[in-house]
Amino acid sequence: MPAPIRPRRSVLFMPGSNPRALEKARALPADALIFDLEDAVAPEAKETARAAIAAAVTAGGYAPRELVLRVNPIDTVWGHADLATAATLPIGAVLLPKVENAERVRLTLELLDALGAPPELAVWCMIETPLGVLAAAEIAAASPRVAALVLGTSDLANDLHARPARDRLPLLTALGLVLLAARAHGRAVLDGVHLDLADAEGFAAACRQGRELGFDGKTLIHPDQIAPANAIFAPSVEEVARASRLIAAYAAANASGKGAARFEGHLIEALHVDEAQRTLALADAIATREAS
Repeated sequence: MPAPIRPRRSVLFMPGSNPRALEKARALPADALIFDLEDAVAPEAKETARAAIAAAVTAGGYAPRELVLRVNPIDTVWGHADLATAATLPIGAVLLPKVENAERVRLTLELLDALGAPPELAVWCMIETPLGVLAAAEIAAASPRVAALVLGTSDLANDLHARPARDRLPLLTALGLVLLAARAHGRAVLDGVHLDLADAEGFAAACRQGRELGFDGKTLIHPDQIAPANAIFAPSVEEVARASRLIAAYAAANASGKGAARFEGHLIEALHVDEAQRTLALADAIATREAS
């Protein structure tokens, strides 16, 4: 039985070295928060940031947001201590940076288990290098505890020597490969960040493109990006109404012995009903989240 749909429209990176941001996050309408110990934290601040995140998460007040801790790689001086902290916190997942093979996932899970992490603690994997993109399918299949793949488009574009482009054409092959890998193995998949905070129009365009491609949501670097991401990655009122009409039309066709139906000028089959049901389930999950 598939897991219930969980909204991940807006997934905000929170630098662990910023106590004010950690406090403010309790009131932000993001679907998920990634407490960051890696890129957003300078080497000299990592120990302090780890302690600050642990204190904030233990204090609570973040529900119903999904909580994730991005750790440093296990081959750095901070990696094992980060995992030891993650194993003790009430979080849903650990985000692993720059994953390039399934072995890194399995080794990290072994370490988490040895550190006493709960067996339900998931891992999310950053795919942010060419090697990671090419290995995305084996990474997604590394363990049932891999819950999501997360695009690191900034690092990826740099490694590709790609030129900035509003349509993100230089990244489309990589976006598609990671999306295929995630869906082939039943994982969530999140689009990368948009770095130009002054470019609201470009951000909205990237969100629309991400949703059209099939991403579940977008990783964010500023609270101002939450509202547009939430709106764009949520089913619209019309989409929800159409999904309900489609399900009813197909049920009526089935009742009369037909395996397909004509609906608003289109031929629909069971696969269209499945997607319509997913739309309704996502809308219900979002409504429940926003009522909390």
